Amino acid sequence: MSTLKDLMAESLALWAELGSAAATGLRIVGIVVAAWILIGVLQRAIRAFRIRIASRFDDREAVKRAETLGRVFRYIAAVVVSLIAGMLVLGELGISVAPILGAAGVVGLAVGFGAQSLVKDYFTGFFILLENQIREGDVVKLGEHAGLVEVVTLRFVQLRDYDGNVHFVPNGQITTVVNLSRGFAQAVMDVGVAYREDTDAVVEVMREVGGAMRADPAHAARILDDLEVAGVERWADSAVVIRCRFKCVALEQWTVRREYLRRLKQAFDAKGIEIPFPHLTVYAGQDRQGRAPELPVRLVREPAA
Repeated sequence: MSTLKDLMAESLALWAELGSAAATGLRIVGIVVAAWILIGVLQRAIRAFRIRIASRFDDREAVKRAETLGRVFRYIAAVVVSLIAGMLVLGELGISVAPILGAAGVVGLAVGFGAQSLVKDYFTGFFILLENQIREGDVVKLGEHAGLVEVVTLRFVQLRDYDGNVHFVPNGQITTVVNLSRGFAQAVMDVGVAYREDTDAVVEVMREVGGAMRADPAHAARILDDLEVAGVERWADSAVVIRCRFKCVALEQWTVRREYLRRLKQAFDAKGIEIPFPHLTVYAGQDRQGRAPELPVRLVREPAA
């Protein structure tokens, strides 16, 4: 009889323990599911708010900034909810959170000294986003790296260069930001002509080509103002260099520059304007007006011994 009572008592105790473990497991599952649902709801709400705010902007730059900040806020929301859910799960398992938080403070202090670059990355990334220095879709130069910004986080900036290579630049290493896609851009061109050419006539041809290009419907939307000719920039070894520029839509400066140089080459060829290349010309007895003939020079290669 005593053995039967002991067996029943042990069975009831085991059942109670199983019931308690089952209840704890259900609560943990409930916490995880609730956290997952909350993360989804918050991210959807942030995305909807971002779309609503962006729809009120006419400026493309403001829309890109809203997209970048929305992405960062979704990431922060997921991290905060996950941390809270993790602490609640530890509490259900009977693990006191207070000592962990205290130890985390000490460990965090020690890790902070050893991971200063990581902390610097996050602080720098926060201010980069806050000050709107970089956004997704921009073309930037970050030190030695340049390219299209594909991803901006609190930790790093992901760039893709013209060759298709992907660069991951830690935010802590960013000291200067050169943004090539804000507002407008300048397509700057240095045009070299021979020393014997009339620079005034050359400038006139350059203006004619620039005017025709701006009047072309295929390029009119890219160019914001008439060609600006700065004048003679320098005397190079084989050419007189004339600098000019087009004010154009951001990120279109390379297209405008290539097309203008193509058209200018055709105009120079048509008008007989010499585009010099590195060469050596020897003259004998030539006066200031260049009337004396050139001295022919023939290079003879000696046969191998």
